[in-house]
Amino acid sequence: MFVLLLGITVILLDQLTKQAIRSAFIYGESRPVIDGFFNLVYVRNDGAAWNILSGQSIILILISLVILVLLIVYRRSFLEDTGMHRIMFGLMIGGIVGNLIDRIRFGWVTDFLDFEFGSYHYPSFNVADSAICIAVALYLITNFRSSKEPQDG
Repeated sequence: MFVLLLGITVILLDQLTKQAIRSAFIYGESRPVIDGFFNLVYVRNDGAAWNILSGQSIILILISLVILVLLIVYRRSFLEDTGMHRIMFGLMIGGIVGNLIDRIRFGWVTDFLDFEFGSYHYPSFNVADSAICIAVALYLITNFRSSKEPQDG
């Protein structure tokens, strides 16, 4: 039940923030929040991360659906029944569904979080992207830590 509630929370937060940006911003508009570091923007990403597969909406929808099914069907083979893994699963499912909704509705994903680090401008992203990245990072960290623990034997 926790995983479902977390996933739904991510989806709702993602969709509400994207709708707020689409309502309050003109497409392409950027507003500084912390000058030279963080901006709110309204951009449309018709690809995946870093605009990979740009313009391939149908392929990205199919990939998202396949990943969702595989995650649900095979979750027990790569996730343990721990609180951390339940959090990761809820974040991952919520993030994938959040972006999938945009792809199905519009053919693109609304991105609005925009960071600059000196001369490097990080690609804009959204709540769903953040949830997916956090889930993957937590998964890698927990698996790296468990691989470092001494094995009984």
